[in-house]
Amino acid sequence: MRDQRLWTWHLLAGLVILVFLGLHMGIMHLDVLLGIFNPKDPHPVAWANVVERAKLGFFTVSYIVLLGAALFHGLYGLRNILFELGLGAAAKKGLNVTLTVGGLVLFVFGSWAAWAAGALAKTL
Repeated sequence: MRDQRLWTWHLLAGLVILVFLGLHMGIMHLDVLLGIFNPKDPHPVAWANVVERAKLGFFTVSYIVLLGAALFHGLYGLRNILFELGLGAAAKKGLNVTLTVGGLVLFVFGSWAAWAAGALAKTL
């Protein structure tokens, strides 16, 4: 039952990645057609555009959601690949703990970085 629930979350994380990465691709690579998120300069990575996007709370939240989905999707996929190697019960438990703690540390650090960038942009 637990594996089915985790697999469902794995699939949902893949859908979240698809949506938010699609949004990223539209903003960064189709802005010539859209022209709504890069008002200061035609180049999406121009500093003025980066600062303007960072001021919007939507982008901070979307970065954090994308980070969480990507970490879960990637680490759960790695876990499944490594479990197929026929590891013992102790190794599986150690791997679960390592991936969970590592993923949480990376999520906290990445969330802090996104939040700090948004806060810094609001002061500029």
